[in-house]
Amino acid sequence: MNKHFITWLLAAYFMLPGLHAQHSITGKISDSNSGESLPGAHITLGGTFLTTISTANGQYVLKNVKTGIYTLKVSYVGYETASRELTIENNVSLDIDLRPAAVMQDEVVIRGIRTFDKEAPSFSNISEQQVEKENLGRDMPYLMTMTPSAVATSDAGNGVGYTAIRIRGTDITGINVTLNGIPLNDPESHGVWWVNMPDLASSVNKMQVQRGVGTSTDGAGAFGANINILTNQYSANPYAEINSSYGSYNTIKGTLRFGSGLLKGRWSFDGRASYLASDGYIDRASSNLRSFAMSAAYSGEKSIYRFNIFSGKEKTYQAWEGVPKDSLETNRTYNPYTYDNETDNYLQDHYQFFYAREINKAWHLNAAIFYVRGRGYYEQYKKDRSFYEYGLDDPIIGVDTITHTDLVQQKWLDNHFYGLTANLDYKIKKIDLTFGGGYNYYNGDHFGKVIWAEYSVNIPKDYQWYLNNGLKKEGNIYAKARYYPFEKLNIYGDLQYRMISYTIDGTHDNLADISQEHDFRFFNPKLGLIYEPGDHHSIYFTFGIANREPNRSAYRDAIPGENPTYETLYDYEVGYKYTLSMFSLSANLFYMDYNDQLVLTGKINNVGDPVFTNVKDSYRTGIEILAGIKPFSRLSWDMNATFSRNRIKDFTAYVDNWNYWDDPENQPYQYEKYLGETEISFSPSVTAGSIIDYEAIKDLHIALISNYVGRQYIDNTSSEDRSLDPYFVNNLRLIYTLRTHIIREISFHFQVNNIFNEEYESNAWVYRYIYNGVEGELNGYFPQAPINYFVGVAMKF
Repeated sequence: MNKHFITWLLAAYFMLPGLHAQHSITGKISDSNSGESLPGAHITLGGTFLTTISTANGQYVLKNVKTGIYTLKVSYVGYETASRELTIENNVSLDIDLRPAAVMQDEVVIRGIRTFDKEAPSFSNISEQQVEKENLGRDMPYLMTMTPSAVATSDAGNGVGYTAIRIRGTDITGINVTLNGIPLNDPESHGVWWVNMPDLASSVNKMQVQRGVGTSTDGAGAFGANINILTNQYSANPYAEINSSYGSYNTIKGTLRFGSGLLKGRWSFDGRASYLASDGYIDRASSNLRSFAMSAAYSGEKSIYRFNIFSGKEKTYQAWEGVPKDSLETNRTYNPYTYDNETDNYLQDHYQFFYAREINKAWHLNAAIFYVRGRGYYEQYKKDRSFYEYGLDDPIIGVDTITHTDLVQQKWLDNHFYGLTANLDYKIKKIDLTFGGGYNYYNGDHFGKVIWAEYSVNIPKDYQWYLNNGLKKEGNIYAKARYYPFEKLNIYGDLQYRMISYTIDGTHDNLADISQEHDFRFFNPKLGLIYEPGDHHSIYFTFGIANREPNRSAYRDAIPGENPTYETLYDYEVGYKYTLSMFSLSANLFYMDYNDQLVLTGKINNVGDPVFTNVKDSYRTGIEILAGIKPFSRLSWDMNATFSRNRIKDFTAYVDNWNYWDDPENQPYQYEKYLGETEISFSPSVTAGSIIDYEAIKDLHIALISNYVGRQYIDNTSSEDRSLDPYFVNNLRLIYTLRTHIIREISFHFQVNNIFNEEYESNAWVYRYIYNGVEGELNGYFPQAPINYFVGVAMKF
């Protein structure tokens, strides 16, 4: 893989024609009314990799621009975006005056949580146009697979229903996710279930993936990445869009989007309704998903008021168990669940209210309040369960005492999550300051019902056999500063103080009392600098500390007297970027040093449930490489690769001894074995991605999209017997766009995924045991779909 990637880069470099015979664009960005220079304006040259930011006196320069026709775009918060068509044959001097916007722009709302081009953390931006190209039905994680170090997986095998993403080997519980600056991670589990927000992609305006600790934000600590999602901004003109697609496994998606444009120059209303259904690649892994989004906004010259509602309802047939390893060769779509209503059912509503105010040119205030309401259950058929397990007495029928029964149970979640966030931005000349914070309150009930039993004479209707409540309060304050001592140097700091109070009260499904209380106080500093020694070069360094509290399951399943403690991450990042008009190359070295990382070791508690254990020393280190080339106007090639080493320094594995059931006095409950340094599970040492996009004729784009994922270990023992084989998957995409007088755009999408029919699994679980001296295991693997297709039509009015 290393040799192939180096070959790609060399080929990319030498394909560049006329590398040194190029021109420059220079000028000044000013306020059209006052003539005052505008420092920090973003300037991009369409069709190239060139971008820059205006200096303290408003000056900008773009060098090494090839002869050709380009679009220069300038944007600045509080001003209308300006575009200029340029024909470049010689050096060009172009001053641009920006007009103050008649209404305030939405972008100001999330300035406190996004990283910008002149800041140092490793990040990737994903635009609305990029999302549209992939948005045919597969879920959000698949829209991020072309960012470095990202790996997506799907329970159903085709990207619909339950999906997940890992970044730098870290799962979603270690990735901080925000929607318009509002935390999406569940406060108790730290997880994000994308299936609860069907077709969120159709509301996305921009996404940013920050790898590593990233910038301070609200919600759970970032142990691998931040994902910041911004939904659609207002449109000055009315619009309507209809998108529909159909694909393999009877996958169908329909979306309607509409907007009023600005009414009376101030008001705007936007909406979306979506339906998505699929049979799934795995047997009975069906999904039935519905969602809507509504937004109303008042935009004044100096202020914005916006109210958003997002709602999603999902019903998915469970495919959580995976396929046993010994069935992968003979029955890759096997699903052990056969009960008709073995389903997961959940309804989640998001309410968001934003206020943004430009106090003056230097000061901006942003505030938001939010409320998330979630409720739902999953239903399961259970065979031969004892009444004792459910807190019931054995019924007597005639002269017979019945101890076991088949039954149907539901496990419910019923939760409320609300809070507020605010930040104050100060920007003048060489200094940018942000002060902010937030407070969140979560109240969630977990309970179980028995809704049917074969022997039900002693079971009340909808009998509730357990109930516990999670109550979590969290507050944070932060201060960020960016200072430009001179034009080529940017220094920044980011200090966050986070406070958490978490209480669990009640019994779990095994009737054990899990009541407990925990409090934390975390200080999370970050600092960095970025230096530009030349017009095409930039170098940066960052250091950040993140602390994260254990999640609900770590506390719930802990061995009595062995409560887990919090985790700490020390993140070091060093990067270099080289940019020409038609070529871009960047490399990011990272070292993520974990203290007390929580991992699964095989250890179990007193009722046989696996427990998370703190391991003292572990780390992730590697290099992320990104490159892009545009050898001519109709062809572009973007690629990335990550080479990493992910290790636990001193690891002890535990394996259950099934003999203890028969002889508990003379046999240990578990065998333990010290393994020393081992690989961290689900952390491939190599990942890579490539997109080659060719415009065959005007508005007909053909793209080859490739992803490589190296070997992933299913547990932390570094055993290849318990690992996922490397895989290399290629997708082919065609998009043709028509423009008419009646319908503004008609786009036809055709995509074939896994065109070479790669047979692979992207996720798995394993449970090990020893019985009569022989080691065995139970496992479940998650095969992904072979060659499959999607077709779609999108109409914009």
